[in-house]
Amino acid sequence: MEESEPLLGEERRLNGHCRWTTHALDTKAVENFRRKLKYFFMNPCEKYRARGRKPWKLMLQILKIVLITAQLVSFGLSNEMMATFKEDNLMTFRHLFLKGYKDHQQGSFALYTKTEVYEHIYYIIDRYMNLQNLTLGNLAYEMDEDDYTPLSICQRFYKNVTIDPGRDTFDIDPQIDKDCISINPEPSLDSSLETKLNFSLDFKRLLSVNITFTLKTINLQTVRHHELPDCYGFHVMIIFDNHAHSGKINIMVDNDVSIYECRDWNVAGNSSKTDYLLLLFDFVVILACFASFILCTRSVIRGIQLQFEFNIFFHAYYSKIVTWSDRMEFVNGWYIFIIISDILTITGSMLKVGIQTKFLTSYDVCSILLGTATMLVWIGVIRYLGFFKKYNVLILTLRAAFPNVIRFCCCATMIYLGYCFCGWIVLGPYHDKFRTLDKVTECLFSLINGDDMFGTFLRMRDKSYMVWLFSRLYLYTFISLFIYMVLSLFIALITDTYETIKQNQKDTEPESLLQAFIAECRDQPESGRFQTDEEPLTCCGSLWECFKRN
Repeated sequence: MEESEPLLGEERRLNGHCRWTTHALDTKAVENFRRKLKYFFMNPCEKYRARGRKPWKLMLQILKIVLITAQLVSFGLSNEMMATFKEDNLMTFRHLFLKGYKDHQQGSFALYTKTEVYEHIYYIIDRYMNLQNLTLGNLAYEMDEDDYTPLSICQRFYKNVTIDPGRDTFDIDPQIDKDCISINPEPSLDSSLETKLNFSLDFKRLLSVNITFTLKTINLQTVRHHELPDCYGFHVMIIFDNHAHSGKINIMVDNDVSIYECRDWNVAGNSSKTDYLLLLFDFVVILACFASFILCTRSVIRGIQLQFEFNIFFHAYYSKIVTWSDRMEFVNGWYIFIIISDILTITGSMLKVGIQTKFLTSYDVCSILLGTATMLVWIGVIRYLGFFKKYNVLILTLRAAFPNVIRFCCCATMIYLGYCFCGWIVLGPYHDKFRTLDKVTECLFSLINGDDMFGTFLRMRDKSYMVWLFSRLYLYTFISLFIYMVLSLFIALITDTYETIKQNQKDTEPESLLQAFIAECRDQPESGRFQTDEEPLTCCGSLWECFKRN
């Protein structure tokens, strides 16, 4: 008798420890194990027909899609109002404190003379002093106990600089000093700011002038959406940047925002009731995701256990080693997908509860977590479409093409990075799209997709002949290589995989050892043969014990 044939009617020893008895090697036991595997790989509808077991995970996932999407829409509206309010206030600060600022101004706001710098600094101070008479919004000064927090003007400069460009000489001490003055918003400070401040700048040593102050306001627009208004603190920073010492001082306006619960508030209506309902809804989402996490984790663990049983069975019964591809079929990747989504949703929902109760203000982190979780949940819907053979082509194609796509992308990335570094160092001084490394990567990726090609060529026409010639050679070779070759090969790789999948779907032969073993079970879900859990093959008590001993 050959080794691959089962030994019926006698004992079979495995490594001198574990014995497969006649009962274990009985044909009926093998069929029961085969039926057990077939039931494991059934979809929820087939399992319902086989044992009448309701597809709780399927119904829970459908419920999760509704709950998580509704939660995201609710948070998205609140996040949208917050982001709009912050952007509008930042634009307001630019118009209030930058002299001559215009909307949609091209490039940075810059100054070129000493007189302009002094005028803008005094202009900012004057506007800050008269803020209450100028602004259309509900802006107010920040209070520190009984006093207003002051406006601070800090200049940073080299400790000592002696420079004479005409004679090509300089003497510099690169140590940086800082000098600050504070101005309280007092109405007694009139237009004669120059004489009262005693403020001067040494432009040869000057690196930057930073003007900072804090303003407070309340976002009232949330009331229309049945949410409590938030109190905002804007730490405004106006920076005069002179690090380049090129005769051009750039002015930038930025702000750090703190959001917190207002001290004393009263809203007529049922806003507080609405807040409690939103918090209750968030807790329902957390519970649903936690239940999904438990069910999917249990399914993954059962799959891993069954994978060990299958591996030990084939090793002992057929003397065959199960390949990793067959063993990984027991680990359902969609369950891993759902588990990650559940973790992100639970974490994001907890942050959302903290934001609604004004305990946290991590809008960005919460947005990333909830947005990614919702994306994964909706992508997971494809799994249920995959139960129908005509709808699972995308899933099969992505799964089959993924290894080849990764290898192909690694090779293409090497060429892409080479062009990025070359373009940055050669064309960077002459073309603003190649000025920094991140701009180079964005520009080249846009060129691959056919975006703004002519504009990229056009901006290199007025440069030196050598740079112009190199830019043409660089751009023509890159576009030809990546659009006509790399991109075409990438599409062909996906297309070939798709054709292979279509051809495999026409074939009736199983693709793997596992599928061939399961295919021998001809029992249909409606046959009633799956109504009871069959006893697993036993070996010295259990397959797990056999596995440990071997």
